Amino acid sequence: MHRFRTVAALLIAGASVGAPFADDHITGFMDGAATELRDLESRYDDHIHPDDLCDWMRHMTDRPHHAGSPKAKANAEYIAGLFREWGFDVEIEVFHVLYPTPKARALKQLKPFPFTASLTETIVSSDSAAKALEREALPPFNAYSADGDVTGALVYVNQGLPSDYEVLERNGIDVSGKIVIARYGGSWRGIKPKVAAEHGAIGCLIYNDPLADGFARGDAYPSGAFKHGTAVQRGSVLDMPKRPGDPLTPNYGATKNAERVSVEESGTVMSIPVLPISSVDAEPLLRTLDGPTAPANWRGALPVTYRLGGGGGSIVKLSISFNWDLVPAYNVIARLKGATYPDEWVIRGNHHDAWVIGARDPMSGLVPLMAQAKAFGALAKSGWRPKRTAVFAVWDAEEPGLLGSTEWVEHHRDVLSEKAVAYINTDGNSRGFLSMGGSHGLQTMASEVAYSVLDPQTGVSVGERLRARRLVNGTTDQKKHAKQSKELRLSALGSGSDYSPFLQHLGIASFNIAFGGEGVGGEYHTCFDTFDHYSTYVDPEYEYGVALAQVCGRLTIRLLDADVLPWDFAAASTTYSEYVDSLVEKADALREETDEFNRLLLEGQVKLAADPTKEFFAPKSKSAVPHLNFAPLLNARDRLAELVKDNDLSAGAPLTVDQRHEVNRLLFQSERQLVDGRGLPGRPWFRHQVYAPGFYTGYGVKTMPGVREAIEERRWAEADEQITRTAAALDRFADTVEQVNALLDFGDENNGK
Repeated sequence: MHRFRTVAALLIAGASVGAPFADDHITGFMDGAATELRDLESRYDDHIHPDDLCDWMRHMTDRPHHAGSPKAKANAEYIAGLFREWGFDVEIEVFHVLYPTPKARALKQLKPFPFTASLTETIVSSDSAAKALEREALPPFNAYSADGDVTGALVYVNQGLPSDYEVLERNGIDVSGKIVIARYGGSWRGIKPKVAAEHGAIGCLIYNDPLADGFARGDAYPSGAFKHGTAVQRGSVLDMPKRPGDPLTPNYGATKNAERVSVEESGTVMSIPVLPISSVDAEPLLRTLDGPTAPANWRGALPVTYRLGGGGGSIVKLSISFNWDLVPAYNVIARLKGATYPDEWVIRGNHHDAWVIGARDPMSGLVPLMAQAKAFGALAKSGWRPKRTAVFAVWDAEEPGLLGSTEWVEHHRDVLSEKAVAYINTDGNSRGFLSMGGSHGLQTMASEVAYSVLDPQTGVSVGERLRARRLVNGTTDQKKHAKQSKELRLSALGSGSDYSPFLQHLGIASFNIAFGGEGVGGEYHTCFDTFDHYSTYVDPEYEYGVALAQVCGRLTIRLLDADVLPWDFAAASTTYSEYVDSLVEKADALREETDEFNRLLLEGQVKLAADPTKEFFAPKSKSAVPHLNFAPLLNARDRLAELVKDNDLSAGAPLTVDQRHEVNRLLFQSERQLVDGRGLPGRPWFRHQVYAPGFYTGYGVKTMPGVREAIEERRWAEADEQITRTAAALDRFADTVEQVNALLDFGDENNGK
C-alpha cells in the first residue's frame, strides 16, 4: 500500500521531503495551479491598503461598543453594509444572550482605618474618545460575578492559583469566610474567584499590579503605552473552562424564544461576588494587611510590604449588584459562494464587540478581516471565483464569554458538522512576531504561508523571523525543532477566543493567528484601549495589520482553492505522538516525585525542606502512583504513525473528480474523529480529545486533556478510562487515514484505465 506524507502529493510529481518550502511548490496544488495561485495572491496583496484599516478602525472606535450597546448594533450594520458593497450575500443573525451590567458597586475598608475605593478610571482628556468615554462607558466590572454584600478579613492570594493556596495552607492561613485579593496573571481571571470559592472565600478582588503592565514596565498612558494607576482590567468570570456561550441556553442557540434555564441552574455563573480594581485602589488595602510576609515571587511593584493577611487586621466590605438582562448580539455573516464545491465552507472570523472602545481588542484583528473581504470582493469582480464557499463571520458578545460565536455554532451545528472545512480566527493584533496556533493537520500549509509573507520591519519572511526567534529565545524543544526543520510548529489551542466552539465542540479544524511581542502596553480591557493609543504605540502605520491580512488571506485562499485540501497527516501524527509520550513521562515523573516525597517525609526531612520556620507545617504522605495502562494509547499512536509513513511521492496518480471529492471530504472530516460525544469529565461541552482549555488554566491548553488532568488530579480510575477514550479517538482518526490511503491506491490501480 502506498502511504503519503501529504495527500496533496498525489498532484505533485517528483516532490521531495524538503519541497514544502520550495518556490515552485504549494501543498494541495498541481504545479500549474501553484503558479496561478501565486499570481492570485499577488493580486490579492495589491488590494490591501493600510489607509483602509486605519479609516475603518477610526469609524468603529469613536464610542464604546460593548454587547447590547447602540454602537455595537451600529457597527454591525456598518460592517454588513460594506460587505454588501463588496459583493457578498449578507445577513445579520441576532441572538439574545444574558449580559449582566453593573447596577451598584462599592468597596470599603472598615479596619484598621476607613477607606472607600473610587472604582473609577481617570479619563485622559487629550484622547479623542474622552467625551464618549465619559458619556457611555460602563464602569469597571467582572461580567457574571454574583450579586453580593459581604464583609470579611482580607487575604492576599497572589495570582489565585491552586498552588498559591498550598502556600497559604503551609502558612496556616484559611480563606474560608474571608475576602481574597488576587493580582492578574498566571492564568485566566475566572480561575481566581473559582478557586477562591472552592476554598470557602465569600468574595474576590482582582487588581493589576504595576509589575505586570504599569509603571514598572514604562511610562503610563498618555506619556507611554503602559497602564495608568487608575486603569482597571475588565473581563468575564464566566466558568468558560466548563462551557462558554450564553449561560441560560446550554448546548443550543439563544434565539429569541428559546427555552432558558435560571441563572442558578446555569452552572457557569460565578457563585461569589467579584470586582476588578485599580492598583491605586489596591495599594491601601495591601498596605494594611497583617500576617507573614509574602514569598518573593508573590511581591509586585507597589511601595508596600506584601503580606498574606488573614489575621483580621484588615476588614473590607464588598457590595455588588447587577442588571441581569438579555441583550441582542449581532453576528454579521457574509458569504461568497464557491463555484465547484459550494457546500464546503471555509470560515474566517473575528469579533466586533469590546469592553469599552476596543481598538486593539478586537478592532485591530477585525480591520484586517475587512481588508481581506474587500480584496476577495475585488478579485471576484475581476473574474475569480473560489472553488469553495468563503464565509466571513463578525461575532458579537465575544468578550462576555464567546457568546455570539458559540450560539451560532450551537444553532447551526448540523450544517456546520457537514460543511465546514476549517475556521480561521483572529482576535486583535499588534506588531512583532507571527503567532500561529491551530490543528496540526494544517501545520505544513501554515508554514508555507508564513514563508510567503514579508515581515514589514525586517524584510525577511514572517516565517523566517519567527524561526530565528525560536532558535535564539525559544524553549529547548523549539530550538531543537527549529534547527532540524524549517517547518514551523503550530501551538496547540486552548480557549479564550471564537475558535473554541468550532474546534473543541464540533471538531472543525481551526487556526488562531496574530502578530505580537513588540507592541506592548497596559491598555488591555481598560478605557485606554483607544484609537489614539493604538495608532501611537501599537501599530502606527498599520503595517502589521496588512501582514495579518496577507497571512490570513493566503490561508483562506489556499483552503478555498486547493485541488486536494492541504492536510498533512504526518505532522498531526508526530504531534499526537509527542503528546502521548509526554503523558507517559508525566505519570513516571509523578511516581518518582511521590516516592521521593514519602521517603523524605518518613525520614523527617520534608518539614525542613519545605519551610523550616513553620513549626505547624505537618504534611501528610501522598498515595502511591500506580502504573497506568497506556497500552491502548501507545498502540493507537503506533498504528497512526505506520499509516502516515513517507513513501515515494512520485508514485501517486491523478484522481478522478469523484475520488478527489471523497478524499477532500475525508480530509476535512478527519478532525471530527477526535471528538467524543460524551465530552470531558465534568464538562461535556468540550468534546475534542486532543485540545481543550485546562480546568484550572482557563485559556491555557491541556493536550489530551482527559488523561492529563486525571493524572494531575491523581484520579487513577478516571485516567484509565480517559486513556481508552483518547486512544479510541486516535483510532478513529487513523481509520480516516486508512480510508484516504485506500482511495489513493485505488487511483494507482486504475491509472490509465
